[in-house]
Amino acid sequence: MDLDLTEEQRMLAETVKSFVEKELLPHELEIEKNEAVPPRLGQRITERALELGLYAANLPLSVGGGGLDYSSLAILEREYGKVSHALHGFAWRPTELLMACTGDQIARYLDPCVRAEKTECFAITEPGAGSDIYSMATKAIQKNGDWILNGSKHFISSHVLPDFSIVFAITGIDQDGDKPRKRVSAFLVDRDTPGFDIRRGPRCVSQRAYHTYVLSFDDCRMGPEQMLGQEGEGLALADKWIKMGRVWVGAGCCGRAERLLGLSLDWAASRKQFGQPIGHFQGTSFKLADMATELQAADLLVMHAARKADQGKMAPADAAMCKLFASEMLHRVADNAVQIYGGMGLMEDFPIERLWRDSRLERIWEGTSEIQRHIISRSLLRPLGA
Repeated sequence: MDLDLTEEQRMLAETVKSFVEKELLPHELEIEKNEAVPPRLGQRITERALELGLYAANLPLSVGGGGLDYSSLAILEREYGKVSHALHGFAWRPTELLMACTGDQIARYLDPCVRAEKTECFAITEPGAGSDIYSMATKAIQKNGDWILNGSKHFISSHVLPDFSIVFAITGIDQDGDKPRKRVSAFLVDRDTPGFDIRRGPRCVSQRAYHTYVLSFDDCRMGPEQMLGQEGEGLALADKWIKMGRVWVGAGCCGRAERLLGLSLDWAASRKQFGQPIGHFQGTSFKLADMATELQAADLLVMHAARKADQGKMAPADAAMCKLFASEMLHRVADNAVQIYGGMGLMEDFPIERLWRDSRLERIWEGTSEIQRHIISRSLLRPLGA
């Protein structure tokens, strides 16, 4: 990776790279087979991340976070992308949405998350409302000063059973011209709240140790202090997380692609057929050339989006292009890696098959490739009145 980094950013990259190689990668195969990270291992990873100043690096210094800018966070996410989400989840970041906490919410939710004493999850997706957020059916109705929450969420991912959830729900209907428009608000819901049930969701072929959860709410009563931000601000809050989340997906895809390229290069140089390394054959060497070229292009897109975010100029299309190209680049790189390894690429003895499986998820979460193309094309056509 050669992206004209500052000296501080190069030091950050080396620190995170070393942390991943020493503290995370050695446990990857174990947690994949067991489909879970042992609690003591997770605690050790978190403690080490806190010591290095990597935990909550995305949050401002004023709240005890690392205060890194978006460009530096992209570097951090790129290195973390080389290993399972289940492992680096213990070392990464609380959601920036928690910066909307006010009053007692700060001591109850924000501060414990910064200190790694609590973990949250982001709950917006529903069985009938994935990419189409306005099809959301979960509702919160005000009654005697409290909010009564009913509905369900699924595909809510987390490296560990979360202590509380940031839940998005319909709290009313507004008129947008002649059309009614659902008003969405966000709530902080503790795991032990009566009427709130959380359980493991379906087993996924990708990221097997990084779990999905199903959340159900049955007359779940919350006080007014449980609302995050103002009523009706839910989608504005969510958009900040989702937009930057697409950049982080792109960065992680680049890290994983770099790992796949390195493994493929080693195999192409050492594996011999017909008396010479298979890298000498164009069928292999051209694949390697394509992998390296696409990786560099994706790296540049990611850093371009992150630097625009630092300037407050990143548009939705910038994040969409970043996520679209990087996730589809990773798919091609992973598939080429399997082809270069041949049959061994599909065996569990090597990490190739796992990285190949994991790569499939990247084109779906944080907005499918189709959604990214919609965002990009809309940004091109709107200025023309189309």
